[in-house]
Amino acid sequence: MSDFILKASVRNDLGKGASRRLRRANQFVPAVVYGGEKGAQSISVEKTAFYKAIEDESFFSSVIKLVVDGSEEQVVVRDLQRHPFKPLLTHADFMRVDATHAITMNVPLHVVNEEKCVGIKDQGGELHVLANEVAISCLPKDLPDFLEVDISKVELGTTLHLSDLTFPAGVTSVDLSHGEEHDNAVLSITAVKVRVEEEGEGDAEESAE
Repeated sequence: MSDFILKASVRNDLGKGASRRLRRANQFVPAVVYGGEKGAQSISVEKTAFYKAIEDESFFSSVIKLVVDGSEEQVVVRDLQRHPFKPLLTHADFMRVDATHAITMNVPLHVVNEEKCVGIKDQGGELHVLANEVAISCLPKDLPDFLEVDISKVELGTTLHLSDLTFPAGVTSVDLSHGEEHDNAVLSITAVKVRVEEEGEGDAEESAE
């Protein structure tokens, strides 16, 4: 679990106009933090640290220390709103987490050892990634930055499903908890498709013209 710290302050000037003024000042990102035993609270997050944090993929699957006017809260990112064409964050949603309660998160799926994969290296297949992230449930302390799937021994014609993944201790698949029918495919190694032009096809077309 990565160690991310964001500083923020309570935002009392609310409404769309206030949010626009905040963004124009270019120092803070308007946001809201909710969940737990406290009510929802509008906040302003310091922009520089926030923008740096979102460059790291693991930020989106980590428990974040949010310091609001000196008071610390453990949160996770639930939503980021971005400007339609500018590289700007327009709003963020954070959800409070409790160390004793499981949370549901989407974490990235990292495929490793593609260069050693039997089905690709020795059997001429190609990799098709069917899922880039996986929904998991766990206590905040057990939240992984990502799930790793080693395909070094995967052969041509093989499809790996959620049930083939190795989940860390304390981590379960949300989909699999709903039954075997939700054992979705995450990747496959298939034969390379080669388009072969039929012999004489070109000549026949030429004659027709």
